[in-house]
Amino acid sequence: MEIKSFAVFCGSKSGKDQVFEEDAKTLGKLMAEQQISLVYGGGNKGLMGTVADAVMAHGGKVVGVIPEVLLEWEHAHRGITDLRVVADMHVRKRMMYELCDAAIVLPGGHGTLDEMFEMLTWNTLNIHDKKIVLLNSNGFYTHLIAHIETMSAQGFLYESWRDRLIVCNSPEDIISYLV
Repeated sequence: MEIKSFAVFCGSKSGKDQVFEEDAKTLGKLMAEQQISLVYGGGNKGLMGTVADAVMAHGGKVVGVIPEVLLEWEHAHRGITDLRVVADMHVRKRMMYELCDAAIVLPGGHGTLDEMFEMLTWNTLNIHDKKIVLLNSNGFYTHLIAHIETMSAQGFLYESWRDRLIVCNSPEDIISYLV
């Protein structure tokens, strides 16, 4: 299947390590160069804003999906190709899944993990079969990866988690894997 759009799940904050923003910018640039549209949470702050700005700056297409409750908190991005305001977080996630061909998880907080684990769960339940890539920028997700390994080793997962979640260490690795 040809990949034409990535859902990118990431923080509405930038984090403390500059590499997180650098990776978001690089990913956005590479997506635009490959003519891969961005589907994301619709904010203009943090890593969300960084990846969206990078895609737009390089001539790409960006679809933001933001729930009404977050319009002010995440500061809706008014400079993107298409901003969709939806009723709630459930509608946001469902729409993002429907609009994407694969998902990429950058550093973020609770919401980012919620989105990643819901998509992983849906994948495991065969609700979809989209590729999910975790970008382990500067080791940000190393502890989470170890915990997922523990869940597997302790018999809580039905199959090898590595069949469902691909770990990459750079934006270039993601593009090489998915495109």
